[in-house]
Amino acid sequence: MPIHDDEIRATVGQVRRLVAAQCPRWADLPVTPLPDELEGTDHVLFRIGNELVARMPKIASAVDQADSDARWLPLLVSHLPVRIPVPLHVGGPGAGYPWRWTVVPWVVGSTPPRLGCDDVLLARDVAVFVRALHGVDPAGGPVKPPGSRGSALLHVDEGVRRVLPRLAEHDDGFDVTAAEAAWDACLAAPEWDRDPVWIHGDLQPGNLITDSGRLAAVVDFGALGVGDPAPDVAPALWTFTGAAREAYREAIEYDDATWRRACGWALAPSLTGIDYYRHTFPRMAEHGRRMVRAVIAELA
Repeated sequence: MPIHDDEIRATVGQVRRLVAAQCPRWADLPVTPLPDELEGTDHVLFRIGNELVARMPKIASAVDQADSDARWLPLLVSHLPVRIPVPLHVGGPGAGYPWRWTVVPWVVGSTPPRLGCDDVLLARDVAVFVRALHGVDPAGGPVKPPGSRGSALLHVDEGVRRVLPRLAEHDDGFDVTAAEAAWDACLAAPEWDRDPVWIHGDLQPGNLITDSGRLAAVVDFGALGVGDPAPDVAPALWTFTGAAREAYREAIEYDDATWRRACGWALAPSLTGIDYYRHTFPRMAEHGRRMVRAVIAELA
């Protein structure tokens, strides 16, 4: 079932033809789609043989990621403690598919539980990754535009306010008035007033690859850029629970104002996501409900 009304989903046949035409060295490898439960919100993924993955954007807002990954990930990889998906090939339109796409290495491993993980060692591993990323010189990096993660929270206020009345028409397991009060508390936090840092921006469980319980790779850099570090503090809420949440927050070493903005970057996309994905992507909507409850509890 499509998640978005305007999806363009590549097919196995299209990917085979694109690979044969643009990457002939891989033309004899089998192409197989990944299971639906591994699919995210903006790309369709296909295995190419045993060691490669084709990442095919399915919505127009994701089409710039191929060039962003090819431009920036090779510069970041040597600074980071785990693997990242540096593209091996950037493909162009063809075979009836309209957008640029990438082939990246397949990383063997698993992902943490999507609805929360109380794993202190993993939390510390992710914090080490984030601190390393935030320590890379941001000079010349792509500045996060208003409304994107890493910009000021006030730029997404209108979207949050717009969705609150619609949420009040449903029982999502939280008090919408309390959610609005939590959002107000996040907005009241002082803005980031220091140099911007490189951020991943989307360190949710599905973008973390583990091996024997330890972080092995971080994938999906679609929100990459330089800006406020708060979205990379938000995994304390997005990804971790219990002692792991506290371990991550302690290891990440940011101040209380950044923590409140991080709560805002957990809350805003969760509120809008519950409404947007309610019928088309129930797993994402449920993740949003859990995040809203977590932020309300945190800021109560």
